[in-house]
Amino acid sequence: MSSSLPMRQRVEEYIYGLQERIVSELENLDERAPKFRRDTWVRPQGGKGLSCVFACSPGSGETTSSLETVLEKAGVNISVVYGILPPSAIKEMRSNHSSIPYDGETSLPFFAAGISLVIHPRNPFAPTVHANYRYFEITERAAEGDEGPPKVVAWWFGGGSDLTPSYLDESAVKHFHRTLKEACDQHGSELYSAFKKWCDEYFYIVHRHETRGVGGLFFDDLCAEPHARLSDDTARPRTPDEIFSFIRSVGDAFIPSYIPILEASAIRPYTEHHRRWQLLRRGRYVEFNLVYDRGTRFGLNTPGARIESILMSLPETARWEYMSDLGVSEESEEWALVKALKEPREWV
Repeated sequence: MSSSLPMRQRVEEYIYGLQERIVSELENLDERAPKFRRDTWVRPQGGKGLSCVFACSPGSGETTSSLETVLEKAGVNISVVYGILPPSAIKEMRSNHSSIPYDGETSLPFFAAGISLVIHPRNPFAPTVHANYRYFEITERAAEGDEGPPKVVAWWFGGGSDLTPSYLDESAVKHFHRTLKEACDQHGSELYSAFKKWCDEYFYIVHRHETRGVGGLFFDDLCAEPHARLSDDTARPRTPDEIFSFIRSVGDAFIPSYIPILEASAIRPYTEHHRRWQLLRRGRYVEFNLVYDRGTRFGLNTPGARIESILMSLPETARWEYMSDLGVSEESEEWALVKALKEPREWV
């Protein structure tokens, strides 16, 4: 990948390649299962994408598939969109990006590219995982007759990866965090701890007083400008090339961080009791995504957004019980997870 290419093109090439690698790994994991459905789409207002989604259709008279596949529902999606930002959006973004010009009247062109994935395995002992890596840039309006690339006035990267188990397997969680930390440490020794803390704070279900899962990484607005989460003297990537290298490191860490966990846990025997608890935990996942997740809210409020891709993150089946007795007893295996969600801990 040539460093002479515009960053938007380099990011687009990388995320399409990463998507193909991840989908191939998941398909090779379960050769009995149907292949991922691949849908290309075009955004009328500007842009395109490729949604790779796994789902087993239920049979006649069923509400869920009885096919014992490793995955129950999964999606690995790419979106590459561009358009015009209204002054109201520019004003909001300037709080973290002072380089954006703002006069209260002028709109500016934007470009955004990202990969977003969610994997919901069928086995209750196999954890759900989410990851997202994205690039955003704002440019000046091109002058009439100007055929060259527009000047970039602001740019940043964001993303992260996090694990959401139904049953706590400490060795698996430690492996997940350790793999992400090793990827971060190549670019700065303080990055993992800062982004791990941010992840625990972001994926917090306020009305349940617990985190959505056992964390991982979360970061946003990573650029050359000072960052609210990182001190000025923190050793960290700052240039576009340096931050893109960091993005590739954590993106490439997804497969080794998660696939070994999925391989080991997907074959464990389970009962209807375990399945019931898994569906209750998925209910909490739905609550967070629809009530708190900024990406979901942004997507649902964006004109021309592809709703099917946005709601791909939701599990196929979830459950809510009034005053459920599961996860209440401190002697139960469910309680081990509840305790970890209410009291986030250090895993490495």
